[in-house]
Amino acid sequence: MNNGAGRLITFEGGDGSGKSTQLRLTAAWLQQRGHEVIITHEPGDTPLGSQIRRLLLEGEYTPVPECELFLFLADRAQHVSEVIMPALDGGVWVLCDRFSDSTMAYQLAGRKLADPDGLAAMLEFAELGVTPDLTLWFDLPVGEALHRIRSRSSMGEESTRLDEEAQSFHELVHAAFAALHQAHERIVRIDASEPVEQVQGQVQTAFDARGVV
Repeated sequence: MNNGAGRLITFEGGDGSGKSTQLRLTAAWLQQRGHEVIITHEPGDTPLGSQIRRLLLEGEYTPVPECELFLFLADRAQHVSEVIMPALDGGVWVLCDRFSDSTMAYQLAGRKLADPDGLAAMLEFAELGVTPDLTLWFDLPVGEALHRIRSRSSMGEESTRLDEEAQSFHELVHAAFAALHQAHERIVRIDASEPVEQVQGQVQTAFDARGVV
């Protein structure tokens, strides 16, 4: 939990799961209920972070897994300090597209980095003491998620370097999210295979069930 009056809600899941759409719908719903809300994302939602994002996902060079991890952590520390903490301290609700659970799933599990306990401590260090009040995991079978990613690409939407990883990589990521869900009470599973309206209904039910709103 966080010291300010605001709330940090993180939206997690594999690429193609629809979490970004649900984040926008959830922001509108919370605003209707009288909450001040900001939407943010990782990596890249600070001036410095945008440069880190370019290096990570769009740059000419491919970082080795260890370098990739450090770049994500650098982005997070800047993002928490510059965007998330001030908003929470001001009583604003922060809806964040990806946070530390994505790093656990993509970098630690997907990249098969060793010593997960030590690296998990590094993730906590980069959070600067801020942890989510609620995390929504948008669970979608890997095959369906990859189909959605390919469909977006065929319509001209640019994919990232992580989108283009092999299916085996995305399966490791999905398994890691499932394990995180089992390990942490703050993580609520959302069945992302349902239509958009029904997925949003699950989201709103999760808020009400946890007494967050």
